[in-house]
Amino acid sequence: MGGERGSVAAELALAVPAVVLALLLGAGALGAASRQVALQDASADAARLLGRGEGLGAAEGVVRAAVPGAGVSASRRGELVCVTSSVEVSWGAAVRMPLRASSCALDGGL
Repeated sequence: MGGERGSVAAELALAVPAVVLALLLGAGALGAASRQVALQDASADAARLLGRGEGLGAAEGVVRAAVPGAGVSASRRGELVCVTSSVEVSWGAAVRMPLRASSCALDGGL
């Protein structure tokens, strides 16, 4: 009976770190997904601002207010003005993942 109690403790000692790691990775993935959605939404807002004739500074401000540290670039493609935003998210020092979002709006549209 004493040996069984020791084996249960050993199994629990192995299972707890695995569960904690799975929870941390899941939380990190949810955080990255929410930043991706915020980046996409901010890129769409910035493209609409540029399409209405606002300056690049206003578009960059919208993106950086939504996702601090994001980089912004804009380009024109025919009748469209497009904004591409990017940011790198990290989970500690080990995991880094670049996120990118792009959106276009009519140039001169209302």
